Amino acid sequence: MATDVKPLAAAERNAFADLLETLTPEQWQARTLCDRWTVQQLVGHVVSYEELGRSALLRRYARALASRTSPNAVGVREYGDRSPDELVGLLRRHATPTGATAGFGGAIGLTDTTIHHQDVRRPLGLPRSIPPERLVPVLDFLPMALALPSWRNVRGIRLVATDLGWTHGNGPEVAGRAESILMAVSGRPIALADLSGPGLERLAARVKRHEKR
Repeated sequence: MATDVKPLAAAERNAFADLLETLTPEQWQARTLCDRWTVQQLVGHVVSYEELGRSALLRRYARALASRTSPNAVGVREYGDRSPDELVGLLRRHATPTGATAGFGGAIGLTDTTIHHQDVRRPLGLPRSIPPERLVPVLDFLPMALALPSWRNVRGIRLVATDLGWTHGNGPEVAGRAESILMAVSGRPIALADLSGPGLERLAARVKRHEKR
């Protein structure tokens, strides 16, 4: 993706921060859709790459290798116990992606934040309409997002976002709202119930096979 979407990522991160500022202490400790992290831990993950230069990023990968865990888990350990106020402050201060999340013109940061924003909203019963100008670049990026399961999940399937007129791929069709396609393809089984079509069984098998537990 050559287009610079950093302004869109900044808008999404600020919208996420706006939501977080409304949450109660109990909601900050609620489980999200992501790896059984709490809201506080998930937000720690979102901001955990923003203060890392290249050498610090390599050190994080080395710590992950040494502890037989993932770089994301290391980041959560380092940032996940920070206070809600501190985490929201970091999210706003780094609204424009920097470092690793600035890759692909900021598409990494935009995609990561959009998915995790929904990881918080869905379990809390706080739906929203994602602005199409942010959602379409995220959908376009999913097939090349090698850090996500989406590149594998979309192969041989035609995706149709019925609310945006967006399509991708060839094969048996999976149709539904764009947000549900985003969440299902990125590995959230809960969103599969919102979709339909002859390709749904194939997509569901892939998502459930690689579901993180």
